[in-house]
Amino acid sequence: MTVTVPPASVATSATFKPGPRAPGDMSRAVWLKADDEVGDWDARRRRITAGLEAGVDWVLVDEGDVARVRELGDVNVAAFGADGDVQVIDAEEDDEDEPAQPDAVVTGKGGEGDGTLDLPADLGGSADLAALSEGADAAYVRIRDERAEELAERAAGMADYTIVVGEDWTIIPLENLIARIGEETTLVAGVETAAEAETAFETLELGADAVLLDSDDPDEIRRTVAVRDEAERETLELTWATVTAVERTGSADRVCVDTANLMEGDEGMLVGSMSRGLFFVHAETADSPYVASRPFRVNAGAVHAYVRVPGGETRYLSELESGDEVQVVDTGGTTREAVVGRVKIEKRPMFRVEAEVETEAGTDRVETLLQNAETIKVATSEGRRAVTDLAAGDELLLYYEPTARHFGEAVEESIIEK
Repeated sequence: MTVTVPPASVATSATFKPGPRAPGDMSRAVWLKADDEVGDWDARRRRITAGLEAGVDWVLVDEGDVARVRELGDVNVAAFGADGDVQVIDAEEDDEDEPAQPDAVVTGKGGEGDGTLDLPADLGGSADLAALSEGADAAYVRIRDERAEELAERAAGMADYTIVVGEDWTIIPLENLIARIGEETTLVAGVETAAEAETAFETLELGADAVLLDSDDPDEIRRTVAVRDEAERETLELTWATVTAVERTGSADRVCVDTANLMEGDEGMLVGSMSRGLFFVHAETADSPYVASRPFRVNAGAVHAYVRVPGGETRYLSELESGDEVQVVDTGGTTREAVVGRVKIEKRPMFRVEAEVETEAGTDRVETLLQNAETIKVATSEGRRAVTDLAAGDELLLYYEPTARHFGEAVEESIIEK
């Protein structure tokens, strides 16, 4: 059976398929191997279901299982061809009788990539490379020797994704491939454990873009996804600023960000009236005499304020809505992502909190508006403190970044905020 590849003008899936990683892009992905080498369909289905529940990004199957995977859940699907052949279908021939199409067609199984066929003396005669030139999206190569490495390098120049699996996996072949092809393709390293995935993501600092996990163990799959999440997380350098003023203002439209994730006692969000100085505001993880804890909530400030989101960008609090992602940070600067479940905007009395931070250029003043309520707490040098108890001279935690922002992105431009 031949895998058919739709031309670029034909939309076959609403799933986003990323291209090669640009330098500095730290996004990672977990692929899960679930082809016929895993076992019968029941065994493959159990593995795929465990992967969907854990949050894998891709599932790699044989072409006959694409429709079955689509029925199990929403995930990117890559498929091996049964014979390595690739045929581009014409848009006019595409109809409801066509089989379900994968998001990426993979060549190499049953071919030179997995060693079924011998490599030709001249790689210009490679059947796998020919399949890539005819429209396949990905190459699958088992790294058996230097010739296989050479095939992977050649494939990387043609493939959106290059999957490399070590026969006798050592860190040196992976280092070689990352150094030679890491920026030409999305490099996917075969692994069997979360520990191997961690090594793959850390190799040569840049690391592999993704890992292909071959494991039936649901716990191992979850641990590998957790390794992916950890590898993507930013660590921010937070600093202390000295409070210079805490003043009552009139009422304003205040925003509570209720996430779909529970936060820990030392976690919160970074918010502020000025994008260069974002104040650490604790999540409502502590009980008070007046209300029970709400560890999913950050009472973040007024609608105009910036909040830091994944990718190093900011959003206005007023822009957030259910389904968006925000960045959660702890007092040590470790970050993670959280999904917004709800945003509550209500008119409330506010404080203006002003602070000064020492920078290489001198002393800078930043400020924000926070609700006048004892349940809103910030991190000070003496511990968590209610905004109602703040006073001039206190030291509080913030993230300072001496840069301007335009539509949430850092720009090299002179912008005055006051």
